[in-house]
Amino acid sequence: MTRTETDTALREFVEGRRTALLRSAFLLCGDRDEADDLVQTTLVKVVLGGRRHGRIDNLEAFARKTLVNTFIASRRRFWRREHAYETLPEHPLPVTDPDNGLVIRAALGRLTAKQRAVVVLRYWEDLSVAETARLLNMRENTVKSHAARGLAALRAEVHEEYA
Repeated sequence: MTRTETDTALREFVEGRRTALLRSAFLLCGDRDEADDLVQTTLVKVVLGGRRHGRIDNLEAFARKTLVNTFIASRRRFWRREHAYETLPEHPLPVTDPDNGLVIRAALGRLTAKQRAVVVLRYWEDLSVAETARLLNMRENTVKSHAARGLAALRAEVHEEYA
């Protein structure tokens, strides 16, 4: 494949799959601007990887794996874990919006990065356990336990919200 053909294939992929990646990124991050940044970073890595390696067999899988790995890496950074507050609240504010989607996204945002990645890949992207394990470089049993714990946490939060 020539450089021009590679660039054309990458351009078509970016134009065709950006919206789908943005939806997955939004579910991972819970913030539209952060999701847009995550997709932009992912697409840059995909394009550079595609140019460097010439031809990537499954560009979709490579992009998804890059998206999830970039998300997880961003959560490991020290500045992401620290939140300065002048005074701490006495009690956390309850989610008052009755819209189910908002409640689920808020609960999804409270999962750990790996649990969130597993839940999004398994139940939003509809990947199998084996595909999810391969994408995240985990054992299948680890994917199953992250999925079970993540779903249990989501159920508990939703049940608490509507109890």
